Amino acid sequence: MIGAMAPIGDDRKVTTAIRSFHHGDFDAAGLAAARRGRRVTVCLPARDEAATVGPIVTCISTGLTAAGGGVDLVDEVVVVDDGSRDDTAAVAAGAGARVVPSGAAGGGKGQAMAVGLAETSGDLVVFLDADVENFSARFVVGLLGPLLTGEDVALVKGCYERPLHGRPGEGGRVTELVARPLLDLLFPELGGIRQPLAGETAAPRAVLEKIELAPGYGVELGLLVDIAEELGAERVAQVDLGTRIHRNRSLAELRDQARDVLQAALRRAPGFTVPR
Repeated sequence: MIGAMAPIGDDRKVTTAIRSFHHGDFDAAGLAAARRGRRVTVCLPARDEAATVGPIVTCISTGLTAAGGGVDLVDEVVVVDDGSRDDTAAVAAGAGARVVPSGAAGGGKGQAMAVGLAETSGDLVVFLDADVENFSARFVVGLLGPLLTGEDVALVKGCYERPLHGRPGEGGRVTELVARPLLDLLFPELGGIRQPLAGETAAPRAVLEKIELAPGYGVELGLLVDIAEELGAERVAQVDLGTRIHRNRSLAELRDQARDVLQAALRRAPGFTVPR
């Protein structure tokens, strides 16, 4: 369990073997049969993602819902519109999603995810980013696999190859320079998580409702640390989703994300006081 923090600079490691899977380990039809009455929600927080949100919603609606003529794996697809200035809401609705406002324009990803949780009813909730350009059903199938085939998985994180402007292995700058070093130093039980900031995340609703979602971009790291603290890092799993291509942000834009991630980590680390 997370709690005691080794002094910074101490080279001792407390490791937990994070269960790892590949999306190819699961298939949609097999997971549909394993649902046993459990309802599945897919939720996409989105701000100004009109260019990509439509194909993502269409892929899920037509491929993974019975109503859309696909495999009966997903019951509802919801897009939380976080104050978009483009046609994100209209495009998402036209593709078949139920669209709800975040409640506070531009309130941030954590707020949008909290609204999505409150506005939906699935027993299992899959969160996805809405800016992915090479989305396929493997994202949903992979994330649901450990939850529907195992009995003790409390959180599933996606992991993937993330190119930067077409260059393999150079994406995820905040992940590699901020989030993963923070886990190594402060929460080494989670050091095996490849993509702690992945927006591709799934968990049982009962687990998510135990956790207060952190504001802004700190939500993913906060969720990971809080669930490991509450239920044990051994109940966290990760799934390789292949390659993920999305909009890469400038360094200036990444500063806010890095700050939120630092704040979320330090607020959860023993001995630190972080101003709000």
